[in-house]
Amino acid sequence: MAWSTREIAELAGTSLRAVRHYHEVGLLEEPERRANGYKQYGVSHLVRLLRIKRLTDLGFSLSQIEDMGEEDHHPEEALRTLDAELAATIERLQRARVELALILRQSAPTDLPPEFGGVLEQQPMSEADRSLMVVMTRVLGPNSLDTFSQMLEDLPSDPTNQELDRLPADADEATRQDLVDRMIPYVRDLYVAHPELLQPPTDAPKGQKFAASTVVKAMRDLYNDAQLDVIVRTQTLLAAERAEAEESAD
Repeated sequence: MAWSTREIAELAGTSLRAVRHYHEVGLLEEPERRANGYKQYGVSHLVRLLRIKRLTDLGFSLSQIEDMGEEDHHPEEALRTLDAELAATIERLQRARVELALILRQSAPTDLPPEFGGVLEQQPMSEADRSLMVVMTRVLGPNSLDTFSQMLEDLPSDPTNQELDRLPADADEATRQDLVDRMIPYVRDLYVAHPELLQPPTDAPKGQKFAASTVVKAMRDLYNDAQLDVIVRTQTLLAAERAEAEESAD
């Protein structure tokens, strides 16, 4: 019994292109040719092709099939390895479906963790603030992100937020200092309500130093000079207040 390339492809339920590719990568032995030059495949080729088709349908890559060879008809170790890989894939896809459900329900952006979706509905953000949040989700650990998310959920409305967003780069000294003076009570209250914000991000996946430097770089790109000046002044004055309070307590 001999078949042409097209016939054996049809018998195996695959394509001509796949058969030719298996020849190219060495998975399927080249058959003899008839006098007219056409290939003639035998039963051994069909059996091998059906095995390749079966293994690829199960999820094995061509390189894994090559490693198995032709004689091992029950590659237990390879099967167990593939089963573990498929279990991990299923778990990842299930998590993805849960996140997709949250994103769809909250109409949330796809570049942020789903737990931040509801926050954005309650607290509209500037593009710079939102971009900074995206960066922070990549460098902070789960505990730090949870603290940040809770702070945003409880964030009170304050006109200084919008004023900072609109502050031009060439804002004069008086304008900057006035905004700092009015921001300090607001930010101070945030720290009182969420003291965890003052703790270093000890659970940062790549370490505290990397997380801090990445956030600083992002802020320098996202905010203009006047905005950064106001932010730094506010934090510096509040840090001095805390240091003075600690000294008094001692």
